[in-house]
Amino acid sequence: MPRKRIIMDWYALSDVAAVREIGRNLQLMRLNQDISQQELSVQTGLSRFTISQVENGRPASTLTLVQLLRALGRLDVLEVLEESATISPLQAARLARQQRQRASRRDEDALTTEL
Repeated sequence: MPRKRIIMDWYALSDVAAVREIGRNLQLMRLNQDISQQELSVQTGLSRFTISQVENGRPASTLTLVQLLRALGRLDVLEVLEESATISPLQAARLARQQRQRASRRDEDALTTEL
């Protein structure tokens, strides 16, 4: 039977609790892949102590988070951070008007000398 996924209400958590939850999730990713903290340390170049601290909810740098996610093969979770640029309809209309509609007219003499 498939496990039911519980959706986390991140807004309901304090910042400290959110960091703790991120650490817990990183630990679960590591354990689900049967990787020890020492093995992850070797893969990332981070100390085992740093990995332990992150998993226990201590704040870490963005670089540390990226290193851990990369080693765990889970950089895909960062896709939620992608934001596409949005433009207003008025800006879109202006850009459309600025787009070229036809090629430049070339001088016939210039064409024959180029050939």
